[in-house]
Amino acid sequence: MLFVPTLIPGRSLGTVRRRASGDRAHASAADLIRVRPGVFVDEEEWRRARPEARVVARARALTMTSSDAPVVSHESAAAIHGLPLLNPHPTHVHISLDDDRPGAARGTIRHRAALRDGEVVEIDGIRTTSLPRTLADVARTAEFECAVVIADAALRRVGGARPGVEHPARAAAFRNQVLEIAARSAHGLSRAQRVIRFADGRAHSPGESLSRIRLIELGFRRIVLQERVAAPQGGDYWVDFAVGGDDAVWLGEFDGEIKYVDPDLLDGQPARRIIDREKQ
Repeated sequence: MLFVPTLIPGRSLGTVRRRASGDRAHASAADLIRVRPGVFVDEEEWRRARPEARVVARARALTMTSSDAPVVSHESAAAIHGLPLLNPHPTHVHISLDDDRPGAARGTIRHRAALRDGEVVEIDGIRTTSLPRTLADVARTAEFECAVVIADAALRRVGGARPGVEHPARAAAFRNQVLEIAARSAHGLSRAQRVIRFADGRAHSPGESLSRIRLIELGFRRIVLQERVAAPQGGDYWVDFAVGGDDAVWLGEFDGEIKYVDPDLLDGQPARRIIDREKQ
């Protein structure tokens, strides 16, 4: 579960500090950071939060301080849906507005869009674009690598997240829905088509998504994700990549440092046990 820093409303940093000193929940908040005017967070919480969590916190702060709650969209909406991001904007929130709406608030990236019924949902009190609409917007406008990371994760959610468990029909229907939405825009359709064709829900992390892009750039074409390999003692292993060459099939793995330090991924086990099991 994504840890999102707790937002602390206040007109000024001074008033928030006084409130924090007398509030058990924020008694340790010696240093605070302003997320946007009138909203602050504990510096320690902000420091240990993932980039996606900071994006969600900014979107929530925007909602808190807006008289008319905006619709969060694009990469910011992807974070609210729980999808990973690659190099998100460090300060601004993406929002979508109708053509007749006035200009957006400070700290936002404005997109003009005619959102249809069903394309706006509410998640944890934040109005945001639906998952298909979010992916269509990202695929049309984001850099290829950023869009693929999000698209892989979205397809993983729709088509099955576990190795060996896939729902091709469900994933295909989702792809078609995304492309239909993207086709309603005058810009970025070819870019969206490229992203959606390349996306593969069998990639289990942004690192695996980027690795697949790099393998293609290096000239490899026969790439199978989550290849089943029989274990010597029985059962199955699932390898991130099976890359076909002229004379052999190469097996490859991508593991980032977070796998060995994040408590959620360690699931209560020491890192050395995780490493030993992988070596076995």
